[in-house]
Amino acid sequence: MPAPGKAGPVSASPAAADLTQTERERILAKAALFAPPAATLPDGRRDLVGLSRAELEAEMVAIGEKPFRARQLWHWIYHQGVTDFAQMPTIAKPMQAKLAERFVVGRPEVATEQTSEDTTRKWLFRFRDGQQVETVYIPDLNEDRGAVCISTQVGCTLSCRFCHTGTQKLVRNLGAAEIVGQFMAARDSYGEWPSPKDGTPRLLSNIVVMGMGEPLYNYENTAKALKIVMDHEGLALSRRRITLSTSGVVPMMDRCGAELNVNLAVSLHAVTDELRDEIVPLNRKYPIEELIAACRRYPGASNARRITFEYVMLRGVNDSEAEAKELVRLIKGIPAKVNLIPFNPWPGSPYLTSKPEQVRRFAEIVAAAGYSSPIRRPRGRDILAACGQLKTESERARRKADAA
Repeated sequence: MPAPGKAGPVSASPAAADLTQTERERILAKAALFAPPAATLPDGRRDLVGLSRAELEAEMVAIGEKPFRARQLWHWIYHQGVTDFAQMPTIAKPMQAKLAERFVVGRPEVATEQTSEDTTRKWLFRFRDGQQVETVYIPDLNEDRGAVCISTQVGCTLSCRFCHTGTQKLVRNLGAAEIVGQFMAARDSYGEWPSPKDGTPRLLSNIVVMGMGEPLYNYENTAKALKIVMDHEGLALSRRRITLSTSGVVPMMDRCGAELNVNLAVSLHAVTDELRDEIVPLNRKYPIEELIAACRRYPGASNARRITFEYVMLRGVNDSEAEAKELVRLIKGIPAKVNLIPFNPWPGSPYLTSKPEQVRRFAEIVAAAGYSSPIRRPRGRDILAACGQLKTESERARRKADAA
């Protein structure tokens, strides 16, 4: 048995590894069916946001320029936040005009922007094909900083019963430009360009990939966007400041850990397969035992970088003392903390929020076992920006347009 605070290695047989690889390929093939639109505007210009360094260099070579131009553009796009080539003074004016003829530096359109009474801010972003997602900035009230909660899909395919987003069918995946563009547009809103070189703290200090959609069902685009975010010459967020949340797409968790090694959060919400099958239907495919084993394998997990288990508190459903004790047993030996999330109601939701005294007792049991168990303070409820409340009307709007 692993020592407390140490994740013990879990090895898979060759046959199991082959099955995992096959399932991973199936997931990626399905993701292609929900691919985002091409990053080319109707006028033929290409959006440079979302391209990797190598792709940006290839674009420069294709128009007869030296590869070093890509490094110049990378600096202006991701360090300075500039969207107009004419505002890039290290690039000569003839070259600025040449770039403007062929390329754009895009942002998602801000359809609406709302600020909660508690200063949480929510944006409804509209993309070029008319689809929309919601993005939220969640300030930390105890510190002068906060996290941007970004989305990776329009809608969601998981149908978790307590989640408002899950009531919106999956429309399509977001492209890398649309994912990283949410964070860049949030920086626009707060005027947080350029990126500081001296370590000066900023409000938008962290990213949580916890918005609309399951990021590991859109892994390629999500990974590409996060690699751009982590690039040291651009947005330059450390992997320690990025947390990716999954409902438990087990075959992709190993790849995420190996390639990105960002902080991991797991939407657990139940301690038995019977209940989790009901409220997190993905569990029918990847049950709790497989999910916990994948958490034990996740690289980099330590007391300094703990895996977060998210647990929404549903009155009379998953909030008993017995379930708190079983949760402790399940995660024993994993460097972890447990975020207890009071259920955030939404119109038509079938659940009630656990009573405060029950949440406190649950937290006490988890804490007594040596695990941090903060009770998340609901943020942005008045603008439906709290955990589990995000939903857009993209699908409904599309149906109306198709019927017109």
